[in-house]
Amino acid sequence: MIVSRNHFDMVVIGSGPAGQNAALEASARGAHVLLVEQESQVGGACVEDGTIPSKTLHETALTLTAFQRRSGDIYKIIRDPELSITSLMKRLTEVVQAHQETTRRLLKQANVERAWGLAEFVSPHEIAISDIKGRRSQVTTDNIILANSARPRKLPNFAVDHENILDSDSILSMTYLPHSILILGGGVISCEYASTFAALGVKVTLLDEAPLPLGFLDPEIVDFFLMQFQANGGEFRGNSEIVSAAWDEISSVRVTLKTGEVLKADKAFVALGRVANLDTLAVEKVGLEVSGSGLLTVNEFYQTNVPHIYAAGDMVGSQAMASVAMEQGRRAACHALLGITNIEIGLLPMGVYTIPEIATIGLTEQQAVRTVGNPIVARVHFRQVARAHIMASTSGQLKLVADARGDKLLGVQIAGDGATELVHLGQMAILGKMSVDTFANATFNSPTMAEAYRIAALEIIHARQWKTSAPAPDARSVTTLQSTLDGDRLRKML
Repeated sequence: MIVSRNHFDMVVIGSGPAGQNAALEASARGAHVLLVEQESQVGGACVEDGTIPSKTLHETALTLTAFQRRSGDIYKIIRDPELSITSLMKRLTEVVQAHQETTRRLLKQANVERAWGLAEFVSPHEIAISDIKGRRSQVTTDNIILANSARPRKLPNFAVDHENILDSDSILSMTYLPHSILILGGGVISCEYASTFAALGVKVTLLDEAPLPLGFLDPEIVDFFLMQFQANGGEFRGNSEIVSAAWDEISSVRVTLKTGEVLKADKAFVALGRVANLDTLAVEKVGLEVSGSGLLTVNEFYQTNVPHIYAAGDMVGSQAMASVAMEQGRRAACHALLGITNIEIGLLPMGVYTIPEIATIGLTEQQAVRTVGNPIVARVHFRQVARAHIMASTSGQLKLVADARGDKLLGVQIAGDGATELVHLGQMAILGKMSVDTFANATFNSPTMAEAYRIAALEIIHARQWKTSAPAPDARSVTTLQSTLDGDRLRKML
C-alpha cells in the first residue's frame, strides 16, 4: 500500500455513508483527504452486511406482495416452505457492485485518496495503516474523522450462536426462511426485518421494553405501521422486559420475559443495540472518551474530547439510518475545516424501510405544537389519490404540518408504499421556503402519488380561511384538521 504523501489535511477512517460524506465535503472545501477502509471495497458494513442487503430483501418482499395486489388476485403468490434467503436476494451482487462503482467514481472525481488497510492511532496526529500483506505505513494529519462501523452489542443471557439466535451481522445468513421468529428490540433494524419477514409469510413476534417501537417518530405514523404489521400477520408486544434468549438444543429458541412467560420460535433475532468498533483503533493512545454504552462521546458538531478528532455514524450511535450518518459526517467535516459553529446544516430526511415505508422531514405535529403553539395539520389518506388505486397501494397516509397561519410548511410525515421517495418533495419545499400555497397552485402529473401534496395543501388553505372567518374555534379543531374529503379514523385506512 502506497500513499501519495506523508501528511494530509484530514484522514477519514471508514468508507460507509458517514465516512464518504465527510471525505467528499472536506475535499470540496479544498482539503487533501485520505480515506482508509479495512475492507477491499468502499462502502463499509452498509454495503456488505447492512443497508444494501436488507433493502434488497425488503424490495423483494414488497414486490412479491404488491404483485398479487396489483394483478387483482388473478395470480397467487404461494411461499415455498423451503424458500432460501439467497434465492430472494439473487440481485444483491449486482446491486452492491453498482453502488460501489458509483461511490468509487465520486471519490475519484473529488480527488479523495483511498487506502486499504487497518488504521490505528500512533499519537493524536499520527495514523498507522497496515494492509493485508502486513505492510505498514504511517501518515500525519491535522484532523481525523472516525466513521468505521459498529458491531452488535453482546449482552449476558443472550446466547447468540449465529444459527438459531442471530444478530444484525448474521440475520441474512439463514439458509431458509423460518416458520416463526422472535425479534427483540423496537428500533429501525428490528422493525425493518420484522415487517419484511411478516410480508414473506413468517410468523413474527416483535418484542420491546417500550410501549411502542420507533419512539423517535410521530406516534400516529407508528400506530399506522403497527396496524399494517398486524394485518400482515405480525404481533407486537410492548412493555416486554426480556431476560434471556437461548436455544433449547432440540427444535426452538426460548425467550424468557421478566414476568416468567416463555415464548418459543424457530429462530430469534437480537437487535438490542450496537457498539463502536474501537478495538483495533488503539483509542487509549489518544485519550478518547467512550460512553458506558460503548460509543464515542461527541458534542453537537460530532467533535470528541480531543478537539481535532471527530466521530460520526455508528461510532456515535446514529439511528441506523444512512441519511443520519451522512449528515453527521458532513457536519463533522465542516466544523473541522471551518472552525465555526454557524455552518448551514441541511434539513435531514429520515426513512425507515419497513412495510409500509415510513418517511419524515422537518417537525412532527407534537414538535410543532411546542414550537408554534397551534399548527394547522392536514392528512391525506392514500385512498384519496387515484394513482394509489391504480397501484393497489391505498393503505397509506401523507401528513403536512404548517405554522399557525397555514402558510409555512414545517414538516411532512408519510407512511405507505414509496414514502421514502415521496418525502423529498416536501424536503425541497421546506428548503426552498415555499408557501403551502405552492402545492395547491402547482400542476402535477396526473395520476401520481405527488398529488397527495396538492390535496393536503388545499385542506390547509381551507382550514386557514375557516380559522380567520370563524368567530371562536376551539383549540383542538385549529390544531388538527381532519381530512375534509375523508373523515374516517386512522384504523379504517387498511
